[in-house]
Amino acid sequence: MEKLIENIIENIENVFMLDLAVLFEKGVSFIVYPPPHIGFLIIKIIFITTSLLFLSFIVFALLKSSWLKFHFLIDLYEFFNYRPYGMPKLTKKWLKIKTRLVRGTEDEYKLAIIEADSLLDEILKKIGYEEEELSGKLNKIPAGVLPNIEEILQAHKIRNDIIYDPNYKLSLEETEKILAIFEKALTDLHALT
Repeated sequence: MEKLIENIIENIENVFMLDLAVLFEKGVSFIVYPPPHIGFLIIKIIFITTSLLFLSFIVFALLKSSWLKFHFLIDLYEFFNYRPYGMPKLTKKWLKIKTRLVRGTEDEYKLAIIEADSLLDEILKKIGYEEEELSGKLNKIPAGVLPNIEEILQAHKIRNDIIYDPNYKLSLEETEKILAIFEKALTDLHALT
């Protein structure tokens, strides 16, 4: 009795699988080789034309947008040059900041600190810290990423003092010390080498 039930179930499965295979084969042949009715030919031409139109739009959009540049070409650049994409620009900005110390005026010292602070703020924004103030961004950074966060906060406080107090006095030694703090932070973030 059990053998009979198993044979019946097996026969039903075979018929079911055979029917699915035949249906699939008929469906594919209907799509690939439609009957010679003119209506199906027109529908097929419309769908092929629409597909080509959408495909050409996708290619056009990829070439005109910056998505391809940011997701493929920059990765390729970084892979072959062994350094982050914007590093030469950042190095140039940092050297410009350091050359302000050579001029020897207190105004240049103040500008160097303000520019170093804004450079660090810009880099943190690019990394993904979206807070408005630099101090807010620094408070969200783990100590393992930037070990000298307290020193950076002190340097940022001095930067705020420079901006809000035009009579703030600044020496070359103090400026060099503050710029060394910013340079260490930028190096820890791998923005400078």
